[in-house]
Amino acid sequence: MKKLILSVLLLLTKLCFAQEDHRMSEQERLLMPSYLKSIENSTNRVSAITPPTSTVRTMGEWEELQGLLLGWKSYPSILREIVRAAKLETRVYIVYTSPDNPTSLTSYLNSGGVDTVNVTFVSTGLNSVWCRDYGPWSAYTNDVDTLLTIDWIYNRPRPQDDAVPVAISNTIGTPLYQTTSAPWNLIHTGGNFMTDGQGTGFSSNLILDENPSLTSAQVDTIMNRFMGINRYIKMTILPYDAIHHIDMHMKLLDEETLLVGQYPAGIADGPQIEANLLYVLSNFNSVYGTPYKVIRIPMPDDNGAYPNTTGDYYTYTNSSFINKTIIVPTYGISEDAAALQTYRDALPGYNVVGINSSSSITALGALHCITKELGTADPLLIVHQALPNTTDTVNSYIVNAKIQHRSGIQSATIYYRTDTTVAYASTSMSATTANYFTGNIPAQQPGTTVYYYVEAQSVSGKTAVRPMPAPAGYWHFEVSGTTSLNEEINALDQINQVFPNPAKGITCIPVSLSKNSNINMQLIDVTGRIISTITNKFYQKGEHKLFLDASNYESGIYFIQMLTDKTKLVTPLIIR
Repeated sequence: MKKLILSVLLLLTKLCFAQEDHRMSEQERLLMPSYLKSIENSTNRVSAITPPTSTVRTMGEWEELQGLLLGWKSYPSILREIVRAAKLETRVYIVYTSPDNPTSLTSYLNSGGVDTVNVTFVSTGLNSVWCRDYGPWSAYTNDVDTLLTIDWIYNRPRPQDDAVPVAISNTIGTPLYQTTSAPWNLIHTGGNFMTDGQGTGFSSNLILDENPSLTSAQVDTIMNRFMGINRYIKMTILPYDAIHHIDMHMKLLDEETLLVGQYPAGIADGPQIEANLLYVLSNFNSVYGTPYKVIRIPMPDDNGAYPNTTGDYYTYTNSSFINKTIIVPTYGISEDAAALQTYRDALPGYNVVGINSSSSITALGALHCITKELGTADPLLIVHQALPNTTDTVNSYIVNAKIQHRSGIQSATIYYRTDTTVAYASTSMSATTANYFTGNIPAQQPGTTVYYYVEAQSVSGKTAVRPMPAPAGYWHFEVSGTTSLNEEINALDQINQVFPNPAKGITCIPVSLSKNSNINMQLIDVTGRIISTITNKFYQKGEHKLFLDASNYESGIYFIQMLTDKTKLVTPLIIR
């Protein structure tokens, strides 16, 4: 049996060594059953084949990195530009195989003006450049404790690629957990998965197609136990994306913001992208209990052609966060400038670097496909929902944040200003419940734009900010004081200032109705789960005061959601 397994692996290695297309070849398709059998029988994957015993959290891509992984197998000019940008932010781990070696790689980097400071070379077998798909995933026990490496069965019969997570786990010294043995065996690919870092995952239905022996619920259980995904959103595959990876047309920019590619009406994958987006928006809220924010970015044509008419799959969503930098694919076309500006507008303070990906996109991949983030071993996590624009010029603006570090949090501070040419003012945040902090930005005059960020220091002395590029980066909201006619129509039904907030007993929820209407008001948690219905009945036009007894619920951050005949409104509530 061992000789048979070795023969299969050698054959696969020979066939796959030159495989650089993102698609699975027909040869590989025929070999996949034998490859999966060899994994099942292999004794070489020495790791934990049962889930972690502690709860886990898979990091969001915008969180702090200790490194960026590259598989040096093709497109060297693109890889060199990635190293140029990434080494200024974090250590770059370059996985290579013969005939490459550190000397030849260093020489090539140097020839383009890139040194090897902050670069580590890792010698291992390698079949392809697509390390997003076969690379390791960074997860933490108990949100921020021990860094783990999670490894799936790669959805290609490329055994050297599939072994890269083991090499990286050994290099950075993390416990390794692999979904390679029943009942936990799972085939998956990194380009078809993204997470908000708070338990929500997104994939296309490729995850189900490639695991036909598993039900959707069983897939969910494996992803929950190994990666902490407690809500797994799956969407219909796109007809013209041959690899069915969601990173080719969408990206999470933070916990509540989706960057989604947009074709001209009726073109290529446009109709299915729009249907998938409406499905998500109609059925799921962000982790904050509010609707997802959506930013659209064009899916440009390839010299007038689209994927349905022989054009390459040009996409701007296939980008990668590298701490305070984000690298974005460009193609030497006129749309590049607007795409880069879309990122700069959405992510103030980030260093947005465009890298020409024309050569790799012909194989259905760009920058996200050939990079993989490696999370820090010592995360200081700050989670905050950016404050929306407001008409309130009387009450202070409440800033709530979930802040965690394994040593505990020493202090948390809000920095804010209304003029980007002056220094930030600051105000302290207070702990409300375990891991939750709150503070206030003073009320401002109409016409003011408020820029702010959150800083935290751990008991161990580590300091972190969110957004990560702060103080150059920030969240911002506008204080208008008045509303236009259209805004007034949408804002007539209101939830006014809830008090007390934070709450631990009877809590008043004042509401205003513009007309006689039914109110369906619910208390929901940060995952969007309905905890209780506060009221669901008919009310007359005018002011009403509804009540909730907070002592009936566990401490934490919640949201009050109000549905009327015209509007859907959400406001946060902290229960002590």
